This record gives sequence, C-alpha cells and structure tokens, in this order.
Amino acid sequence: MPRLRLHLVALALTFGFAAAAPASPNIVLFLVDDLGWQDLSVPMHTQPTEFNARYHTPNLDRLARRGMRFTQAYASAPVCTPTRTSILSGASPARSHISYWTLHRDRDTSRAHPTVRPPAWNMNGLQPAPANLPRLLANAGYRTIHVGKAHFGAHGTDGADPTRLGFEVNIAGHGSGAPASFYGTHGFSRAGRSGNPEATSVWDVPGLEKYHGRDIYLTEALALEADAAVRTALDGGVPFFLNFAPYAVHTPIMANRRRLDRYAALDPKEAAYATMIESADAALGTIMDTLEERGAADRTVIIFTSDNGGLSAHARGGVPHTHNAPLKSGKGSSYEGGTRVPAIIAWPGVTKPDSVCHEPVISHDLYPTILAIAGVAMPVDHAEDVDGVDLGPLVRGTRVGFPVGRVLGWHQPHQWGASGPGIEPFTSIRADRWKLIYFHGDRRFELYDLQTDLGERFDRAASEPAMVAALADRMDRWIRHTGAQLSLHKDADAPIPGPVETLAARD
Repeated sequence: MPRLRLHLVALALTFGFAAAAPASPNIVLFLVDDLGWQDLSVPMHTQPTEFNARYHTPNLDRLARRGMRFTQAYASAPVCTPTRTSILSGASPARSHISYWTLHRDRDTSRAHPTVRPPAWNMNGLQPAPANLPRLLANAGYRTIHVGKAHFGAHGTDGADPTRLGFEVNIAGHGSGAPASFYGTHGFSRAGRSGNPEATSVWDVPGLEKYHGRDIYLTEALALEADAAVRTALDGGVPFFLNFAPYAVHTPIMANRRRLDRYAALDPKEAAYATMIESADAALGTIMDTLEERGAADRTVIIFTSDNGGLSAHARGGVPHTHNAPLKSGKGSSYEGGTRVPAIIAWPGVTKPDSVCHEPVISHDLYPTILAIAGVAMPVDHAEDVDGVDLGPLVRGTRVGFPVGRVLGWHQPHQWGASGPGIEPFTSIRADRWKLIYFHGDRRFELYDLQTDLGERFDRAASEPAMVAALADRMDRWIRHTGAQLSLHKDADAPIPGPVETLAARD
C-alpha cells in the first residue's frame, strides 16, 4: 500500500471511521446534461415543487435516502464545457479561460453581441496535463472510465479524446456535446435520422456500432456499456472511477417511447423531456443495482449533479424561460435558473442518510473532493490553480475546515445562441445571501437578496448602493485573483472596465 494510503488509514483509525469508509472507495460521478434544479422527483428546494411532482426518478430518490442533498448547488457555468472541464481540473472557468462551449479547433462558438465581443479565450478546451483528475486517479491505481458525453476539448485537439486526458476507457465520448439522434434505429447519427445515407455530422455518436439498427435508446445503450465496464473493474479487484455522462437531457429532445405512457397529460415536447429524465434515472438504477449485486455498494461513493441549469429558452414545450421556476430563466443565463443545479452525494459510512446541506457549493469543488475521497494528494504545483474546495467537512456534517464567508463566482464573456432573461455576457458573484451581476454589454449592475428573493424578481441595485459598491470591490478582487478575461469593446482590442472602475465613472 502506498505511503499516502497508509497515512490516511492511520488517520481514519484515529478518528474512528475506518471501518465505514474504505481508504480507496470506488467513485461514480453521474453528470447529467442540462438537467434543471427541480427536474427530478427529489426536492432540491426547502419544499417540493410542481416540477418535482411531474418527474419520475425513483433511483434518485433511493440515492438521496442514502446520502446528502445540496439545496444550493451550482454549476461552474451556465453552459456545458466550462463546467465539465472545471470538474477535471479544479479551476473555475474564469481561471482556465475555458469560458464557453467548444466544438472545433481554434473556432469561436460565441454569437455576436451588439456592443462587446469575447476575449481570446481557450476555445480548444481542456488538454492533456498531469494534474487532470482522471490522470491523478489512474496514477494512484484507479481504473478510470468515461461513458457518454465528454465535450472536454475541441475536435482536432487531443482534448477531444478522453483517453488523452487520463481515462483508460472511453465509450462514446468525443468533442461534441450533443447526439445527432437518441435512437439506435438511427445509428445515433444524422444519416439515420434524416434517411440520407450520405449524411455525416460532427454530432454522430461514436463507438456504439453494435447498437445500430436496434430499437434501443441512447441512454439505455450507455447504461449497458457503463454496467459492463463496472463489472470488469470489479472483476479486476481494483477501485474504479466512473464518469458517467449521458447525453440526455440535451437536445434534440426525443422521447424514449417505452416510457411515454406515464406522461400522457403533458405537452408532447414536455412528455418527451420527462422520458429523457426517467431514462437517465433508470441508468443510475442499473449501476446501483450492479453495485449491490456484487457487494460493492458499501465501498462506492456516488455523486450526482448537472452541468448547468435546465434548458428553457428554446426547444421546450410551453412558455419559454419558465421551466426552472421558482428560479428565473435557464441554461445560458446569469440568473439562478442558468447555474443552480441538483446535487446529491452518497458516501457510505460518511454521509448521514437522507441529510440536507444548505451551503452554497459549486462544480469545481468536486475536483478536490474526489481526490480527498480517493486519498490522492493534489499536486503542489497545481494547488494554486484550484478554485474548488473539498466538500468533505460538509459531507461529514461537521463543517470543520470548510471556509467561512466564501465567495462564489461565474464568468461568461460570451453571447449564448438563444435570447432571454440574463442571456448576455456577464460576471457575477454570490457572497452569503447576496448576488451581484455585472452585465458587460451596457455595464449595468443587478443585485438580489437570494434569501428573500430566490426568483430574482426584485433588483436591489438602486436601493442598496453601499452593498453594490462592497460587492463590486469583491468582484474586482475575484476577477484579479482568477485572471478572468473581461469582454472586449466591439470595435477595439481593449477590455471593458472592471466593476469598480465602472462604478467610479458614475460618481
């Protein structure tokens, strides 16, 4: 056993939890795409909502009963690639400059904005590095498995291939963030979906040829592949890290027809969406059942979350920008609907069953948390680039060692493809109950008290100028600390002024 593991076991014996918490547990990170804060039957609010009643997720209910729900969990960004890469690096999107979603090498995916444009951001995404999470775990003896959506690095770069980032196994992951089709009868491809055998697409899902032509849903095929990979790892007697990332519930919204009957009363598009959620939940259930069958459940940590807020600006049924209520707006937005996500951590012998945590946490916290769970030391030369904080004190229910007065920040100097509330280039921070948003285009501030106004209905910027000034100063310091790149003026190479400079110019 490596010296570090022996040291951790000794510490565990000292504090009396060694028997309950293995030194090298298996770790499953179940990262759903575009799943909203209330898009499951488990309430992530202080009380159930109408959306909780709509969806059927019995396996997430089962997971929550075993672990801890986080009612104020956030994605690192309101779109996918920045969040996914932040989990693998521990760096916030502001620091990594992976501040938007990627697709092709050296190609900017941002849409045009009338007054500002993006800085020279890292449009190729995450690339091979010794400190990438799966690389560190693999070096420590873990079998590292990726299944499903990757979208870590752009096509044409090494980062498009998860095995170059440290995963030993890659199933169906590449540089694209959505499938051409969810149907095996389509071969998960544009050719199958369009009926044109000559059609090809960057969105075609790779590596699942044995399911082509079969009546199988993409999430189901991925669940079968993940289950087989888990069984192989268990047979090998080594701990594993499974990064399971179903392409669901990203567009195209396509129904799993075998699950439609339950949602007959819903708008057809919303019924299809509900089947996508239920299919992801069933995939989680497949993995949980195998762990129980093989006697590995008690030595496996399961972490469940989403990469950004729920889609609401387009492609959904009903009224746009309402699908995350009581939160405002959705994916792509600076508002809570764009970044607040569901999160559950079940660590046998450590988390109190059916417990709840109300502390604000964020996706890049998972990097140091997973390393700590695995007993793997963070590289000293990488620690200064890690913005995440180990959630272990919260998960254990002690809070000892967890930072007090922490500021969370988000930074997206890009115009997303859809329009709607808060969908514009921005920087925002949350400090305790207060949230300040700095919109880059017109340099305006909005201030919300999330404790009394979760839906961000009442902008307090005009009535609380002292609070705006205090938080603008903290935002300025956060921007400098992370090296966040502000938007550029539309017709110049100069960045827009920072929040403190903007306020000073008004006085």
